[in-house]
Amino acid sequence: MRKLWLLLALAGCGPVEPTVMPLKNTVAEDITGAQYAKNFNLTDPGGRKRTLADFHGKVVAVFFGYTHCPDVCPTTLYDFSQAMTLLGKDANKVQVLFVTLDPERDTPQKLAQFVPAFNPAFLGLYADPARTAQIAKDYQVYYRKQPVDKSGNYSIDHSAFTYVYDADGRVRLRMPYGEAPADITSDIRQLIR
Repeated sequence: MRKLWLLLALAGCGPVEPTVMPLKNTVAEDITGAQYAKNFNLTDPGGRKRTLADFHGKVVAVFFGYTHCPDVCPTTLYDFSQAMTLLGKDANKVQVLFVTLDPERDTPQKLAQFVPAFNPAFLGLYADPARTAQIAKDYQVYYRKQPVDKSGNYSIDHSAFTYVYDADGRVRLRMPYGEAPADITSDIRQLIR
């Protein structure tokens, strides 16, 4: 009777969440359990639709920016490329994704040239302007296109942090801009299986 009662009690509990390994002394902000930045539906330069599930089993770093960015975006991609070098053979357990906030100029061809120039494994992703705005909102990413100058150029003000997911697709860290590659590496190592 006692076993039956225990089984009935447990049956009503629903699925059990896997244990989340606590992070220690991270440089990035630990946002484990955040109820935003949960998934995306974007396209890669080859035309393939991508979601977070495509990278299951890998630690995923997602940065929002644009290819004409003069400083923050190339610096962030460079810092992550240096972190991949520091990770050595574990770099193949990490996927860095660059999501454009400028789909008007960041064509698939431009993304295919710009993003892998920092590391061949890095992947650029895009959506149409309306979908880009929705994903930025879902990820709490600020961006604003500045007025076009006389030569037709413009800049985009935008948030400058990177979300980092564990291998099970749970958002764990919000890494601020300008972290040293060694610190990026240290934080990512905690999430690698």
